[in-house]
Amino acid sequence: MSDIEKVKKLREATGAGFKDCNLAIKESNGDLDKAIEILRVKGISKASKKMSRDAKEGVVVVSGDNIKTSVIEVNCETDFVAKNDDFIKFVKELSELNNKNNSNLENLKATKMNNGQTVDDNLVALIAKIGEKITIGKAKTIQNSEGVNNHYLHTVVKDNVAKLAVMVSLDTKDNSDTVKNFSKQLSMHIAASNPLALDSSSIDQAIIDKEQELVTEELKNSGKPDDIAKKISLGKMNKFKEENALLTQAWVMEPKKKVKDVLKELSIADLKIKEFYRIKIGE
Repeated sequence: MSDIEKVKKLREATGAGFKDCNLAIKESNGDLDKAIEILRVKGISKASKKMSRDAKEGVVVVSGDNIKTSVIEVNCETDFVAKNDDFIKFVKELSELNNKNNSNLENLKATKMNNGQTVDDNLVALIAKIGEKITIGKAKTIQNSEGVNNHYLHTVVKDNVAKLAVMVSLDTKDNSDTVKNFSKQLSMHIAASNPLALDSSSIDQAIIDKEQELVTEELKNSGKPDDIAKKISLGKMNKFKEENALLTQAWVMEPKKKVKDVLKELSIADLKIKEFYRIKIGE
């Protein structure tokens, strides 16, 4: 086999550029296995040099079915790369593997992809090929064997690849179109309204404390008497909780109603919102 043929074979096996493959063949004295290892090491070196950069672009990808649905975030440096065919191919396969691994990122990174290499090795090779920092971000799996799962994608890049994703899980034995339509509308509402929790009691206390600090600081400089300031503070905090808890948010499709009112109007006794998850690139 000539060196040119070896370079071609090496490119097919690794996806690396002609120049890198040609140098690897020469450095390995024509040994393809050694050439692959040389490229892998060089790829790790290139990848490590890019890790100090910011990767604020990227995509989120959803995989799964009505019983188990998963989403994973993959970040890169530019929107151009987020639309790159090699990048999209990688994230779509990664998403399927993420669903199988129940969003356990440690296990996921050690899982082998279709080419027989691990996710980590493929990630290093992709960074070396594309020339940008690429990282695997947050991941989440929602499972519900006795209810309805649904999802919504916003700013779709391609197929199930987007900039924003919402997953919703409903507890109910009712599998009617009414429930499915509600789950889709609820996903769209969450995408637009970005609730912090299902109800006010579930909002992270650290977030509430931070908001209380801001309100207190604002009222401190207002010159109002303490008793009046306390009432205003209570009102502002109650409004904050109401506007950021899903059940008490104004329903996007009909703002005069709250989400809990729409849920009640469906008249399905066992219907409850079990869980939701929203993820957006850049947030």
